[in-house]
Amino acid sequence: MGVSFVTEGSVMRTLIKNGTVVTAVDTFAGDVWIEGEKIVALTAPGAAHGMTADKTIDATGKYVMPGGIDAHTHMDMPFGGTTSSDDFETGTIAAAHGGTTTLVDFAIQTKGSSLRQGLDTWYGKAEGKAAIDYGFHMIFTDVNPTTLDEMSGLVREGVTSFKMFMAYPGVLYVDDGQIFRAMQKARDLGALICMHAENGIALDVLIEQAIARGETAPKYHSLSRPQIAEAEGTHRALALAEMAGAPVYIVHLSAPRALDKVVEARDRGLPAYAETCPQYLFLSLDDLARDGFEGAKYVCTPPLRPKEMQEDIWRGLKTNDLQVVSTDHCPFCFKGQKELGRDSFAKIPNGMPGVETRMYLLWDGGVRTGRISMNRFVEITSTAPAKIFGMYPRKGTIAPGADADVVVWDGEKEHLLSEKTLHMRVDYSPYEGQKVRGAATQVFSRGELIVDEGQWLGKKGRGKFFKRNTFSL
Repeated sequence: MGVSFVTEGSVMRTLIKNGTVVTAVDTFAGDVWIEGEKIVALTAPGAAHGMTADKTIDATGKYVMPGGIDAHTHMDMPFGGTTSSDDFETGTIAAAHGGTTTLVDFAIQTKGSSLRQGLDTWYGKAEGKAAIDYGFHMIFTDVNPTTLDEMSGLVREGVTSFKMFMAYPGVLYVDDGQIFRAMQKARDLGALICMHAENGIALDVLIEQAIARGETAPKYHSLSRPQIAEAEGTHRALALAEMAGAPVYIVHLSAPRALDKVVEARDRGLPAYAETCPQYLFLSLDDLARDGFEGAKYVCTPPLRPKEMQEDIWRGLKTNDLQVVSTDHCPFCFKGQKELGRDSFAKIPNGMPGVETRMYLLWDGGVRTGRISMNRFVEITSTAPAKIFGMYPRKGTIAPGADADVVVWDGEKEHLLSEKTLHMRVDYSPYEGQKVRGAATQVFSRGELIVDEGQWLGKKGRGKFFKRNTFSL
């Protein structure tokens, strides 16, 4: 296999040799050549005769994969009277340690203000702090003629997806008419609508009634949010998207009845997509029901479900009815933040840490158990989010011309998940004490080695905003 390189000036050339390259569709022995920020060639092992590298990584016995893409994070997000504990510096450094090299965070429009103001606020949070590349979805809280007009400017800027909530009345909730108008506009612009699909109006009644009965412990967060509320919201989101002729992406799907709605829509050929999160594959209502106030650590929305529902979510991943595993990373410390809800589950800040542990968990609990293949692992953690959110082929694959976001992965490396061993800025781990096998040994972001055998080599602020393309699937 011949290969030629054109090197300009003193561009750094890196060779990752003797590894097994794994993409969403292929697995093969190969050497990966990086120049500057790009992958420039793939060659048979040792075949690039006469070529030299400034730096060589020997990946013998390891896998070489595209860096992970987490398409659902909430860094530095105000919520429930506090703010998520990871900012764009700590959160992106933690992500990189876990093998994730790009994330898409959510900028929030404050009710009554413009989309522009919300987006500029999030640019300010990320610039000078993010250690890996990032993009933004825009959360709509106030859909009106002015904000609908703003959408086209944001899309031109590379913010090509918008999120709306059927939950949290009075805070983030938008009604069906607003959702429908935004979907129509997104259709015309080639943008993608992401939906938090739960019937928030009915859920508020159930929560109020639970508290009135004295049911205030963390487990009632789940028991007052039944899966039918998520199924109804999912069905309604899909119906509105079908009427609007727009694609739709259901975020953080947690339960079988909601999944059934997505399956039915996809079977009819609708452009319906959905993600789930590791917490719905590996944690359950049993964790919310832990003794004392421990369950508060596991409060997220949608809530953790009964353990027997996990297999349905795995099946959805296996059959591609669920396309992506993101994290909904929104951490709050147990002390001082989760404790705000000691007297009522309704006051516990909703969210859990996950940006660093996603790939560990999916490899150990998915690939090593035979639930998913290595190629499917790459697809759900990197390639599918890259394609759905307008980043492919620059992100999400190992190919000449792609950004050199590359992870060298040791499939057998043991890693202890603990607040002491992880890098997220939070005072607990939902998986405290759990040992997993499979971890990144080297992580490259745009050709720069930023993690080497657990050592952080990158720097804050090196991450760039990624201008995403419009929806094209």
